[in-house]
This record gives sequence, C-alpha cells and structure tokens, in this order.
Amino acid sequence: MSELIVPRTLKGFRDYPPELMLPRESLMETARRVYRSYGFAPIDTPALEYAEILCGKGSDETDKQMYRFRDAGDRDVGMRFDLTVPFARFAAQHVGDLGTPFKRYHIAPVWRGENTQRGRYREFMQCDFDTIGTQSVASDVEIVLVIQDLLQALGIERFTIHINDRRILSGVLERVGLEGQSTAILRALDKLNKVGAARVAEEMAQCAGASAEQADVILSLAQCQGAHDVVLDQLQRLTSGSTRGEEGVAWLRDVSALAESAGLAPPQLRIAPSIARGLDYYTGMVVETFLDDLPEIGSICSGGRYDNLAGLYTKQQLPGIGASLGLDRLLAALEELGVLPRAQTAAPILIPFFEPHRLADYLRLARRLRSTGLGVEVFPEPKKIGQQLKYADRRGFTWAVIQGASEFERGVCQIKRLATGETQEFALASDWAAMVRLLQSP
Repeated sequence: MSELIVPRTLKGFRDYPPELMLPRESLMETARRVYRSYGFAPIDTPALEYAEILCGKGSDETDKQMYRFRDAGDRDVGMRFDLTVPFARFAAQHVGDLGTPFKRYHIAPVWRGENTQRGRYREFMQCDFDTIGTQSVASDVEIVLVIQDLLQALGIERFTIHINDRRILSGVLERVGLEGQSTAILRALDKLNKVGAARVAEEMAQCAGASAEQADVILSLAQCQGAHDVVLDQLQRLTSGSTRGEEGVAWLRDVSALAESAGLAPPQLRIAPSIARGLDYYTGMVVETFLDDLPEIGSICSGGRYDNLAGLYTKQQLPGIGASLGLDRLLAALEELGVLPRAQTAAPILIPFFEPHRLADYLRLARRLRSTGLGVEVFPEPKKIGQQLKYADRRGFTWAVIQGASEFERGVCQIKRLATGETQEFALASDWAAMVRLLQSP
C-alpha cells in the first residue's frame, strides 16, 4: 500500500467549512442586492490574463506578488491580483457594446503571493463595484454612499469611511520640489498607520531623496485632523499655488458636502489626508473603510478614481471610479469580534426518517414542500428521532416536519420549531396552506 498523502492547504490559502461558507455566501448575496439597487450590473472575467495586461498596472509590489507562468501554449500569463485591472481591459475591449457610463459589479477571487498576516490571504474574494466613462463628482459621491449602505445592510454600524484625493499630495510635492517622486512618496505614505511617521520619513529619504524639511511638510499634510471644514482649510493653505492640489481640495469639499446632504456625515465620513492607497493607477479621490471596533485589521472596503487605467488599452477616454469589499478580511474581522452570524443550514427544514418502509412518503412530502419554495432535507437513514433532532440542532435547522406511524395513519404532520421545542399539528389534506405559511415564517 502506498504511503498516505498528508491532507493540508498551502500557506496563505484556507478552507471554508459550512459554518464559514454559509455566512460568506450571505455576505455576497447582500453585496449583490445593494450593488443592484444602485444600478450596477454583473460581469465576469477570466482568472488568467495575458501578463502584459496585468504587469505594471498596480505597483512594483503587486508585480512581484503576481502568480505568473507560461501556459501549455507557451503564453506569458498571470492570475489576476485584483478585479479593477481586468475590468479596465474588459471595458476597453467591449465599450462599443456597453456604452458609457457603464456600471458593473464583480464578485470573484483574486490571488497575490504576499506575506500572510492577520486577515490577509493569498487567495481572497473581492466584491467590486465600479463606474467607467464619467468624471462626474456624482460617481465619487455614489461610491461612499454605496459603502455606507453596504455595511449597514451587512449589520455593521460602527465603521468610518476615510476619503482623500491624490491630487492634494501631488500639489504639496510640487510646492516642495518632489513632484517627480510622487509614486515613491505615495507608497511610503500609505504605510503611515502601520509603521509610524519616523519610519515613513526614513523611507521617503531613502526612496525619494526627501530632506527632513520636505518630509516634515508631507507628514504635516498627512496628519491634518479635525472637522471637515478645518481640514479642508488646512489643505487649501498647503496646496496654495498648485492647480492640481487646489483641484483635489475643491473635489473633496464637493464630495463631503454632497455626501452629507445625502445622509452620510461625520463621524462616519472622515477626510483623512494620510490615506494614499498603494496601487499606482489611482489618480483622484481614494477611499478606505475601517471597523471602529477593530481598525488594526486594516481597510475592509477600499478604492478610488482611476482616470487613466483603461487608456492603456484604448485611445478612447474611459475614466473610472470604484471600490471593493474585501470579503475574507471582513469575515476574519467578524470572527475575531465574535459577531459572525450563526451559520444556518443550507435548507431550513429537516424531515426525520424513522419509519423504514416509508422512505417514498418522506421523499414525496419533501418534493411537495420544495415546490412551494421551501428548502427541505430528508435525513438519509432510519435512526431514532432523538438522534436526528440532535443532528438538526447541530446543523442549524429551523423546523422539523415529523411523521411517524401515528401521523401517517391520521394523515397529519407534527411541525416542531427546534429553537423552542414548540410543536403544532397540521392535517395534510385540509391544513396544507397554513402549514406552509408557518414554515415560511422566520
């Protein structure tokens, strides 16, 4: 006999048993419902793209993290590291049929060979929503409103949406003479909350040649805090004389005012000049969302405006903006906070099987109940009723529809609410509609 293979998963990858997968699917269903309520339509794209589509679009880091190889046809291919770059390719390729503006959502896995850490995996699910083909501020405001509605629909009330605009930092860099070093400065600044100001200043000196004085000005920008008007006035002074910087401040002022008028106001919305987002394709507003009770796990919903990305694939102007819910990071956070919803079974109703010669009757009853839209599982073996009810409780069933010899003889069912033990009897011939209504109730 050959040696057994040790069952194990790769580092950075994980299995999802039903108690995690059921809430995970529920989160995805909620995301779909919220996205569609704003007019976003679903698309899908391949997991593999030509390497030239993906390389050089995110950052040097994402290029290094990409799962890249030559396929059986000797083509240079890579597994997508996010859903935005494939969407830009998709939009450029199909814009003639799609028309603009085009709003899409895409829920799918992505892969990055990065160091694993708390709430971060090498394979993870993203729930993206984007609008392409417009530069209107309305689309920027809509992004933060969708995030608010999405998290509230997921039952999360304590969160803060942080917004910034990359043009503001560009304006400050222009003023201090570091305009050509924006990519390096942005990447260093994106680590501020993780490593602190001193380490960021060191990285800016090493990677961008920033002097101590220049680093102080940039860090003073990032550390602006207070009410929206206060922060915006500080940013206005720091960017004075820079057209791009002043445009960024004016844009944030419009976004915050419009969002507040639509019902999203401080403290749930915060202007945070420290956020930059680590991907190179962002050009304007950027957004990150943190759980107030677990901010250290990182942003659970991030994105921003990328007006030049699709231009790498087409001469047509296709400015875009979007954001992505990091589903698996959110799931990890809810686990850690102990607020992950209790996993429900895939079907809420169990029909116990304990009359050995009545299997056909149990199967017929299950099919009749399913025809009303109910989810029903028939226990596969004729075991004692107590054992089957323990199984039902462990798996999270809501109801048990019980028929033993006496019930079959009288043409009735016992409906047992498993959480309370309460039982009601229904005649199948005359009480069917009432029984179904009860089983359809929460």
